[in-house]
Amino acid sequence: MSEYRVIDSGCWEWLGARDRQGYGRVPKRTGHNLAHRLFYTEMVGPIPVGLELDHLCRNRACVNPDHLEPVTHKENMLRGGGIGSANAAKTHCIHGHPFDDANTYWRRSGHRDCRKCGAARAQRYMKRKQQEEAAA
Repeated sequence: MSEYRVIDSGCWEWLGARDRQGYGRVPKRTGHNLAHRLFYTEMVGPIPVGLELDHLCRNRACVNPDHLEPVTHKENMLRGGGIGSANAAKTHCIHGHPFDDANTYWRRSGHRDCRKCGAARAQRYMKRKQQEEAAA
C-alpha cells in the first residue's frame, strides 16, 4: 500500500490507476475496487453497513484514513458540491415562499415543491381551460 504521496494538504494522494471521477482504483483480486475503501478497512476497520466514506478533504484521490468519514449516502450527497446539495440547502422557493412543513410537499421522485406555487399553477391552468372551453 505504498502507491501514494503525501501532499501539502496532508492528503495521501493515490498514484495508481484512477477512474473517470478521480477515485483511486486497485486490482479486484484484493476484494476492493476503490483505493480509499481499502486503506480505510486496512487501517481503521470495516466500513459500517449502510454507510459510505466521505472525503472530508474533497480530494477524491486521497487515501488518508484521517480524511475519510463513514456517513449515510444522503449526508455524503448533501456535503458535496453538486446540484442536489445546492437545492437541498435552499430555504425558499424561487418566488420567496418558505420550504417549511406547512408549505412543502414531496413528490414520489423525492423532489420537493412549494404548495403555494402549486396552487397558483393549478389556478392558472383552470382559468386557461375555462377560457378555451368558452371560446370553443
